[in-house]
Amino acid sequence: MSGLLAKKIGMTTIFDAEGKVIPCTIIEAGPCVVTQVKTKEKDGYAAIQLAFGEKKEKHTTKALKNHFAKANTTPKRKVAEFRYFEQEYKQGDIISADLFAEGDFVDVTGTSIGKGFQGVVKRHNFSGVGGQTHGQHNRLRAPGSMGASSFPSRVFKGMRMAGQMGNVNVKVQNLEVVKVDTATNRIFLKGAVPGHEGNFLKLEK
Repeated sequence: MSGLLAKKIGMTTIFDAEGKVIPCTIIEAGPCVVTQVKTKEKDGYAAIQLAFGEKKEKHTTKALKNHFAKANTTPKRKVAEFRYFEQEYKQGDIISADLFAEGDFVDVTGTSIGKGFQGVVKRHNFSGVGGQTHGQHNRLRAPGSMGASSFPSRVFKGMRMAGQMGNVNVKVQNLEVVKVDTATNRIFLKGAVPGHEGNFLKLEK
């Protein structure tokens, strides 16, 4: 599906024609450079590779420098493939935010904000164990029973427990494009998208 690489700028609010407040996420979508065009004959599948975000040459490997040089562009920070693109492009073409229009619906993929090691109350919305009286002091946020004790004498896979929370790949679907500013390549999406400000995103129609 057609799409772009983008970067999260922040959030704001927009008033529609009826005066209703719409919470929006501002996204810098492109300009993206087509760095490679893959075909079924050569690569086994059809796709185009897009690159976005400037990167210093001293932080780029020699192989990637040559790869970007073939597309007549500078080193980029983010590279991703898009299959089933609606339009046809060739290596070196530039794709901007005008790929989207008001009223379009997009899927946004990004890395969620990492929250470190968290307990079951925060990670899985457990209510906690026991009351807060009668000597209960240190078990209020404990997970409680882990399962059968006599048989099979082990904890089953998938048991909700404390652990690393966040910093995973998340896709949010069907976000409406409220506004497109082609002059600054910024798109206003209704609702929230994964990640912190400055996080790289993948937008797909």
